[in-house]
Amino acid sequence: MDKMLYTIPADKHSTEEIREILGKHPEIKFVSLVGIDVGGHDTDEKIPVEEFLKDMDKFLTHGVQTDGSSVVLPKIAKLNNAKVDIIPDKTVNWFVDHNFNYPDPDTGLPVGTLRIPSSLVHNDSERVGSRVILRDAIRNFKDDLMELLKNNPYVFEYIDADSVDDIDKIIITAATELEFWVKTPDDDADREQLSTAQMLKEQYWKRTTGPVRTALEETMLILQKYGFEMEMGHKEVGGVKAKLGNSGVYDHVMEQLEIDWKYSSAVQAADNENQIKYVVRDIFRMYGLEVTFMAKPMEGVAGNGEHTHMGVSARLKNGKMINLFAPSDTENQFMSPIGFGALMGMLKNYDVINPFVSSSIDSLNRLKPGYEAPVCTVTSLGHSAQMPSRNRTVLVGLVREIGNKMATRFELRSPNPKSNTYLVIAASYMAMLDGIKAALENGKASDELERSISKEYGQEDFYLDKDRIYRSELDVFDEYTEEERDKFFGKAPRTVWENISAFDEYPEKLEIFKRDDVMTELALESYRQATLDQWKTELHNRIVPDVMDVVRHCTKLHDDDDCVDYDRYYWDKIQGLRNHLGRDLLDVPCLLTRVIRALDAEDYSTASQLQMEMQKQVEELMRLYIIYRKNLF
Repeated sequence: MDKMLYTIPADKHSTEEIREILGKHPEIKFVSLVGIDVGGHDTDEKIPVEEFLKDMDKFLTHGVQTDGSSVVLPKIAKLNNAKVDIIPDKTVNWFVDHNFNYPDPDTGLPVGTLRIPSSLVHNDSERVGSRVILRDAIRNFKDDLMELLKNNPYVFEYIDADSVDDIDKIIITAATELEFWVKTPDDDADREQLSTAQMLKEQYWKRTTGPVRTALEETMLILQKYGFEMEMGHKEVGGVKAKLGNSGVYDHVMEQLEIDWKYSSAVQAADNENQIKYVVRDIFRMYGLEVTFMAKPMEGVAGNGEHTHMGVSARLKNGKMINLFAPSDTENQFMSPIGFGALMGMLKNYDVINPFVSSSIDSLNRLKPGYEAPVCTVTSLGHSAQMPSRNRTVLVGLVREIGNKMATRFELRSPNPKSNTYLVIAASYMAMLDGIKAALENGKASDELERSISKEYGQEDFYLDKDRIYRSELDVFDEYTEEERDKFFGKAPRTVWENISAFDEYPEKLEIFKRDDVMTELALESYRQATLDQWKTELHNRIVPDVMDVVRHCTKLHDDDDCVDYDRYYWDKIQGLRNHLGRDLLDVPCLLTRVIRALDAEDYSTASQLQMEMQKQVEELMRLYIIYRKNLF
């Protein structure tokens, strides 16, 4: 591993340095420019390294060209205006993607592809795609925050600096925690076993064994070589013990893992996560293990989360680093006015942040009560400034460490590994800026802002919505009923249609993203269309056929001459659900047919309601079928 090239850092991107580095590593055979569209998909092409080196200046300046059919940019890259350029970003680290199954004949090292994070450019001028939106969001946040600090000097009473003149640079930091399931191909563990193991905490932070241990350890070591500064890897709550087969090989592997690494700047953090996922998949596959980053791979057991941490610091002109969220008086205050404003901005505007966080059917399947997944727009600060919160039921956690001001940050708990991290971070910081602006321009002190965020339902506030509660130190699942949660914290969207409809329901909140054209009206419409297209295509072509397969597999198992009334009772209920879900009559279409027809007619509101009914009916069908099957000899 020591002989391999993993990264070309951002400070080594002159043509001379690149040529020298690649010259020392002949195993690097290809170059790929990695653009990120609004759907979060990355581009990949194989440019022979000789061609790249032959005209490197041209590649680095003008990139390569693709068209709208190869990237998700609806309403932007149309068929009659589809030219899209992929332009390298020289300000971030570049990574090498290794093909561990293909050793270079000359060096014996895995053949590598240099992956260069890039921007997407449409019509030679308009920069589009997720990386560009995040870049512009962070630039806007830094510029506007400096202006707010300059115009509202009272805030320096609450942070560890005397004036705006002391600040050299605003620094944005972000990090994600990656959860994923691994399993042996074609093996499906019993859902009841998984659920029982989860409730008993039989896997949480336990010692890994067999190929899972080997793959995890090798993955951690390789990621360390990339410079990701790995912090830990461990078992998560989901999974069952693997079995050692007669051949001495582990089979029936079904385990959930998590890996964590150190924070970076916002764009670099998103780029890092993108590369880390590829390494994880590649290494585990070498050991015969499939990896899934789906938010909810299996119903009834824990899904995969990707908690996203975000902070704001400043480097002073004397070289000292300070945390702008942390207060000077940590003994008596939770945060500075900047921190409180940022948190309030995220909470107030989460209705329009959520469409960027949970944009798929799978992501919303994860966000259900009972699986440590947040469903309520609420935060926890802690019972006192001396007692940092560890409430895992809230949407946004305030992370603090006594004696370490630099640790103060927010943990957004709703994203999953399939979330578009570029847009999640961009939307979150634009929302934070909105809250900071309101707090500082109203001259609010930390104690005033604490009272605001802790307000009662129905209480007026200078910024937050009247009929909402934003802070709870209680377990929101155990201490509130579903009706109370919906009333106090807002009703959580249940389908992608309900989620993306927030763009129409809260136009005033959507304006925060348009500040200084960070997200233009066209970009927002493009994202909205991409999300809807994905939802209706997946529902139409994948979910409905999968449900029909479930219906067909719930077959009659008993013999009418050798059964009891219990069997007949449950089978009658099962058959009724099967008919309701999947069997058309001449004048009455079944539920699945009605879903398809609603989608074809672009009646998305009806399709959304029918999707929820379908999910409820399938859950009931599976529950009844398990009961029915267990009673048979």
